[in-house]
Amino acid sequence: MPMIDALWPEDALTPEGEARLVKELTDILIKAEGYDPANPIAQRVTVFHLHRPAAIYIGGERTNTMRYRIIPSVPEGQYTDESRRALVRAVTEAVARAEGRAFDDVAPRVWVFPTEIPEGAWGTRGAIWSLPDIHALLAGESERGAGAERLARRRLEKARIILEATLDASRAGTTSKP
Repeated sequence: MPMIDALWPEDALTPEGEARLVKELTDILIKAEGYDPANPIAQRVTVFHLHRPAAIYIGGERTNTMRYRIIPSVPEGQYTDESRRALVRAVTEAVARAEGRAFDDVAPRVWVFPTEIPEGAWGTRGAIWSLPDIHALLAGESERGAGAERLARRRLEKARIILEATLDASRAGTTSKP
């Protein structure tokens, strides 16, 4: 049940280019979660919110340079470091195609913030949905356990990061003088 919040001005793209970009970004996000973009259930539950900023300012000055901010949100456990990197690249490439420009011309104007919503905080249909519930909906009931494995993998990754940071802080504390 991914969601995408995207921000770009009304006149950033042609109507056709915008329609293609919205569809492509939807498919990119579904694929980044590990599901088939051709899956009709995945298509039905992927929501895209397009926000239109009235103006864009850089350094306090109004600019006409088009900027894109794309925030794909998924339940905790759906991303890996590799999938986040691939998602950012694929989104930026899609914007370049929509503008009909080279990647390097567009990349400095595209920000992508892959966001994971903590387990127990994904609410829809009047209820909280866990990652195993969502995975069962999108991949089939027989795959519910894979959703639990994804969540466990992500939590282990977070624990490792916290442990390494704690060890680094502890070492720094023993070598610094008050």
